[in-house]
Amino acid sequence: MKKSRYSDSQILAILKQAENGVPVPELCREHGMSSATFYKWRSKYGGMDAALMKRLKELESENRRLK
Repeated sequence: MKKSRYSDSQILAILKQAENGVPVPELCREHGMSSATFYKWRSKYGGMDAALMKRLKELESENRRLK
């Protein structure tokens, strides 16, 4: 699987900026990503904090290993 260009903390920071009222097109231009990527992150990681996001990644990797 391809490694993400963005770390977990960067993803959370971008989502937090959007929650604080920064328009999505402006965020996408600033960080060099597509709006589809932003909305995918928001659906997957919206409302999480760093600990939950780390746990989710661990469970996904364990699930891949078990398959």
